Amino acid sequence: MIPYGSHSVDQSDIAAVVDVLENAFLTQGQQVPEFEANLCKYTGAKHAVAVNSGTSALHLACIAAGVGSGDIVWTSPNSFAASANCALYCGARVDFVDIDPKTRNLSLPELATKLENAALNGNLPKAIIAVHFAGSSCDMKTIRALTQPHNIVLIEDAAHGLGGLDQYGNPIGACVYADMAALSFHPVKSMTTAEGGAVLTNNDKLASSVRLHASHGITKNSNDFSVQDQQKPWFYSQQSLGFNYRLSDLHAALGNSQIKRLDSFITSRRRLAERYDDALSHLPLVLPQLDKNSAWHIYTVELTQHDRTTVFNTLREKGIGVNVHYIPIYRHIYYQNLGFSAQNFPHCEGYYNNAITLPLYAELTVDMQNTVIETLCEVLS
Repeated sequence: MIPYGSHSVDQSDIAAVVDVLENAFLTQGQQVPEFEANLCKYTGAKHAVAVNSGTSALHLACIAAGVGSGDIVWTSPNSFAASANCALYCGARVDFVDIDPKTRNLSLPELATKLENAALNGNLPKAIIAVHFAGSSCDMKTIRALTQPHNIVLIEDAAHGLGGLDQYGNPIGACVYADMAALSFHPVKSMTTAEGGAVLTNNDKLASSVRLHASHGITKNSNDFSVQDQQKPWFYSQQSLGFNYRLSDLHAALGNSQIKRLDSFITSRRRLAERYDDALSHLPLVLPQLDKNSAWHIYTVELTQHDRTTVFNTLREKGIGVNVHYIPIYRHIYYQNLGFSAQNFPHCEGYYNNAITLPLYAELTVDMQNTVIETLCEVLS
C-alpha cells in the first residue's frame, strides 16, 4: 500500500536520538531549547515554545489569548477537530466560517460578513484560528485588517504550513500578521519529532504565558518569587493551573536533525505536486489551486463525475492509500449535538462531498507516483 503520507527518517536522525539516549538528559535537557532556537531561526519568529503535540500548541495559544467561559472562537470547519476543540477546552464556544471553494481556506467575504453581523449583535469572537489548509497560507494580512478594529486575537493553525511562505513572502510561522502560530510535528507533517508541536509568537507576554502553562504553571524564575523565597536555591512556584505539555529531549533531538533537511522536504513535495498537476489535468477532477509557495502538506482533488466512495474503495483495493481531508468538524457527532448543521456551510460541504487526498510526501518516488497516476487514470477512465 502506498500511503497518503509518511515520514522521512535517515541515519543522521537515528544517530541524533541515540546520542541523547546514550549521553544526555532524556527530558528537560538542552535539546528542547536548541530546537526552539532553530524554529525561531527558520521562521523568523521571536519566540518558540516546543510542546508535545499540535493539539497542545493550539490549547496553549487559546489560554495565552485569554479565551475562557463566555467567549467565542471562530475557525475553519475544513480541519482536524483539534482546531476547534482547543477553544472548548478553555470553556469557550466555537463557531465556523465557511471556506473559499478555490483555496479551501477561510473565505474572506464570509469572514467579513460574519464579523459585520457579529459586531452589530455584540457577539464578536475573542479569537480566530485561521487554518492553513494543505500547507497554503490564508491571507493573513487581509484577515488582520478585518479583525484588528475589533481587537480579536489572531492565531494561525500552521500545522500544515511549516516550510511554506505566505502570499507576501513571509515564512509561515513568522507571525507577521498573527499574534501566535501553532505547529505540528506529527509524522505526516513537513518534518517530524514523532509527536510534537510548538507555539510561535513575537509577543513576550504571550510567550511567557504559553511557556508557563506548558509546564504545570510552574516557574523557577526568581523574579516571580518573594524576596525571602529568592534565597532558596531549590525553590519553584506554581503561578497558575497549567499542564504537562512539555516536549522531551528525545523528540527534540529528532526535530533538531530534521529541520536541517526541511527545505529539501518541501522542495520534494512541490516537485511531486507539479507532476500531479501535469499528469492529472486531463481528468474529470478539480485540482488544488494552492499558492506556489505552499508547503504542500497534502494533495487533494475533487471528483466531478464519479462516485467518491466507489473511487476511494477501488483505489484502496489497488494499493493506493488515499484518504479524505477532512470530515468537516461540524459533521462530527459531538458537534452535531452542539447544534451545528451542514446546511450552514455550503462551500465546505461542496468540497467535502467530492474530495480525495492522493499520496504526497518527500520520499514518494517517481515510480510510486507514476503508479498512483496510472491507477487513478484507470479507475476514472
